[in-house]
Amino acid sequence: MSQRVLITAGAAGIGREFARAFAANGAKVFVCDIDEKSLAATAKEIPGITARRYDIGSRAEIERMVPEAVGVLGGLDVLINNAGIAGLTLPIVDYPPDDWDKVVAVNLTAMFDVSRLAIPHLKKSKAGCIINMSSIVALRALPGRDCYTAAKGAVAAMTRSMAVEYAADKIRVNAIAPGVVLTERVKKLLEGSKDIEKLAATHLLGLGLPIHMADMAVYLASDESAITTGQVISVDSGATIR
Repeated sequence: MSQRVLITAGAAGIGREFARAFAANGAKVFVCDIDEKSLAATAKEIPGITARRYDIGSRAEIERMVPEAVGVLGGLDVLINNAGIAGLTLPIVDYPPDDWDKVVAVNLTAMFDVSRLAIPHLKKSKAGCIINMSSIVALRALPGRDCYTAAKGAVAAMTRSMAVEYAADKIRVNAIAPGVVLTERVKKLLEGSKDIEKLAATHLLGLGLPIHMADMAVYLASDESAITTGQVISVDSGATIR
């Protein structure tokens, strides 16, 4: 039986590459996202997937989304908690509390809500897999990014605790910690930037691409990683060892 995969924020960037990679491997894929235009483009580009608009920052919408996804897929084998936002770059004393709430809601609370609703279905799989998106900022200090760092650090910590909690149910839980990934959004941000060479120099093998994250996700969901759980795996071109 093909894998049944739910991907949050799957309409663009890394999320779209996840959808493409799993679909190419024969999986049934359900993606949700808040961007209707990108959802339509992704559904057209990757035939056979199901794409639905949901706001992952809303608990009420998550509580509708997960049952729909499970119903469409006929069960659930793989959950990819990909949704995330970067927030502002400001010292903590200047950080707007409302933006803090939003960053934590999308990066961390949504992961909690989607996981708690998905895990009962993953238990039925007998080979369930959760992949959470953390970041190298969870592993190293980055000035001005206290909010994002806190949220992604919590994702890493929760990944480890979930792995222990659900090992008896044959659910493996791991996280991917990307460095800089050249999605279309990031390319626009870096266009004409004088810091691009400095940034590239911190990545030993060049800046990452969405496909690099997707390749790792496919591996983590496969039988080849059958005893890999509770890990936060840096896919960062060596940035965390510089």
